Amino acid sequence: MNKTLTYGFIGCGNMGGAIIKGMLQSDFATKEHILASTSLPEHIDMRSQALGIPVICDNERIMNTADVIILAIKPYQFESVLRPICRLARPEQLIISLAAGVSISYMETEFFPNHKLLRAMPNTPVQVLEGMTSLSANAHVTTEELTTSKALFESCGKCEIVPESLIETVIGVSGSSPAYIYMVIEAMADAAVSDGMPRAKAYTFAAQAVLGAAKMVLETGLHPGQLKDNVCSPGGTTIAAVAKLEETGLRNSIISSQKFCVQRAKDMLE
Repeated sequence: MNKTLTYGFIGCGNMGGAIIKGMLQSDFATKEHILASTSLPEHIDMRSQALGIPVICDNERIMNTADVIILAIKPYQFESVLRPICRLARPEQLIISLAAGVSISYMETEFFPNHKLLRAMPNTPVQVLEGMTSLSANAHVTTEELTTSKALFESCGKCEIVPESLIETVIGVSGSSPAYIYMVIEAMADAAVSDGMPRAKAYTFAAQAVLGAAKMVLETGLHPGQLKDNVCSPGGTTIAAVAKLEETGLRNSIISSQKFCVQRAKDMLE
């Protein structure tokens, strides 16, 4: 990895801050090569101490000094934040947006014509270096730049390159889905508590089971259905639970809810 590149974060809240921490913890970049901005002067010291990098209230300086610009701001902030500084973008700069609902074509038309643009869609587990991020590029981004950007997000989890037409699907299957899994973990823990287990232990058992199951899918390469079958002994406890889940519509609930999420993301598209 070329650690001579400089990375400028416009916005360093939860998501931007998590990615910065991942970059530093994985040694993807050093603190001397990362600069971030905040819109709130009173947050400068707090964010700088939390992240271990310089934090400023000067987006123009970010644009003028960084090789890679990461837009870690909300969609509603684009107009007020980018309009005053978009003229400073240089043709050789790589600009990466983390915003849902803001298309590459919109950014090209409104702010960065003929510039190198990427859309990244990370999820909140980047905070513990287990994120899942999608990456989509416009025609100006080179293969090398796409590879470098993929490595950036792999510093805090996994990253896959997808066409922008799948961004809303990504939001449903990974961007928003941690919320679904938290609900599953909470429900599993509630059941354990009802059977007498202390709540703290119940959350540990449930969360570790989910983590372990996910790793089995990723590391064995087996189909999730096969892994499920491997746990279901004839006439056993697991198949009894699976039958009840089918009876109460777990799969249909997840599929229909996720598709509703995707449609909502499409409705938000700029």
